[in-house]
Amino acid sequence: MRPEKPLDGRIAAFSDGVIAVVITIMVLDLKAPQESSFSALWPLWPTAMSYAVSYLFIAIVWINHRHLMQYARRATPRLIWVNFAHLFAVSLVPFTTAWVARTNLAAAPVAAYAAVFVAVNAAYRVFESEMLEQAGSTQMCQHMRRMMRRRSLSTLIIFAAASLTALIAPLVGFGMICAALFLYLRPDAPARWRLRRPGRALHR
Repeated sequence: MRPEKPLDGRIAAFSDGVIAVVITIMVLDLKAPQESSFSALWPLWPTAMSYAVSYLFIAIVWINHRHLMQYARRATPRLIWVNFAHLFAVSLVPFTTAWVARTNLAAAPVAAYAAVFVAVNAAYRVFESEMLEQAGSTQMCQHMRRMMRRRSLSTLIIFAAASLTALIAPLVGFGMICAALFLYLRPDAPARWRLRRPGRALHR
């Protein structure tokens, strides 16, 4: 059996590059109005809103990806392929963002937009599971592991519900997407969930 290669940073570097390209694609899709008045900006509110939410989502993806990568010890084939699957789902965000913007948050585009979030979160759960397996007990306590798994499952359910809701009420579905993102603004659990060092609690 061939030994697993140690992590050399190329996974994180490649992921950073892909995420940077995804953001660039979204920026290039922004088109300025031809009129010279401020009123010409108002019809572009769907573009501004969808771009802002997508940019926040990509930022959250990068922050949480970077946070989890600190627990990686080995560049296993499973880790590499799961990371590729995660990035593939992320690469679909610009397409659905543009569709939502050009159709003024219509039902089908918002449903597809939420479905991409489901795909990203589903791949992230597998990626997260691989990272938690590689993390030692001294790096992360069991309670924190459970909280991270529950958070990723909760957001996955919310995104799936948003995709279904958007078919009937697209604005409500879009609002559910925005609400779910707040659960990921902080990549780690609160400090009180972290594993205390031996003897730390005795000095309190």
